[in-house]
Amino acid sequence: MTDTDKKTEFKNPRRRAYILPNLLTSLSLFAGFYSLVSSIDGKFVAAAWAILVSGIFDGLDGRVARITRTTSKFGLEYDSLADLVAFGVAPGILAFTWALRGFGRLGWLAAFLYVATTALRLARFNTLGSSGPGSKRFFLGLPCPSAAAMVATTVLMCHHLGISGPVHHYGLLLMIYALSFLMVSNVRYFSFKEMQWLNQHPFRGLVALLLTMVVIAIEPKVTLFVLFLFYCLSGPLLYPLSGFLLRRREAGKASVKQQ
Repeated sequence: MTDTDKKTEFKNPRRRAYILPNLLTSLSLFAGFYSLVSSIDGKFVAAAWAILVSGIFDGLDGRVARITRTTSKFGLEYDSLADLVAFGVAPGILAFTWALRGFGRLGWLAAFLYVATTALRLARFNTLGSSGPGSKRFFLGLPCPSAAAMVATTVLMCHHLGISGPVHHYGLLLMIYALSFLMVSNVRYFSFKEMQWLNQHPFRGLVALLLTMVVIAIEPKVTLFVLFLFYCLSGPLLYPLSGFLLRRREAGKASVKQQ
């Protein structure tokens, strides 16, 4: 490649839009849009599964971009827009059509608040990074894919219990408000980006992952609900521990600099 070609590639933003990671982002967006259509048609279980599938593609696109070294500004912005649809609008509409419609104004305001806080959560993430000033071991606020998965797995859990149609329960209304608050709160959640144990024990880590997959496969609707419920509650319950670990990490960095 000549110097002229390199300059043209640098100046032309279209050539920075790499296909593979953005294709995965498009699949995530497609699953989110399918969830919207399914919610409108009253197919709540299909809408819930579509949100979970969207989360899988969303987890893959960033990793593929980093592995193939095809990260770009375009990909970051496109991913955020897709996340707003898949993890903001789609679960908000699912929650409204499935559980919030009967609450009138409180219901649609809860759905709107959920979408708005998802947008704020994504904007803060793009501005400050995963945890803002601090460790990469934590997310600052509940990640919006986890909040969306909590909504989706709640639908699946209710279907497993024999509740297939629309429901009317104040607990679900409070859950949507709580998820909205957690997404924009300063509560820290483990990001699992720095899992030293897996790097130090790759064989045991592989066995643990296989066992986790087997447990989930036994009854996905129940196990996924329990896993995401535990993760959503882990932030407030373990908030003192995460703060202690973060302060100890910062103290260690300060002592190294002084030396």
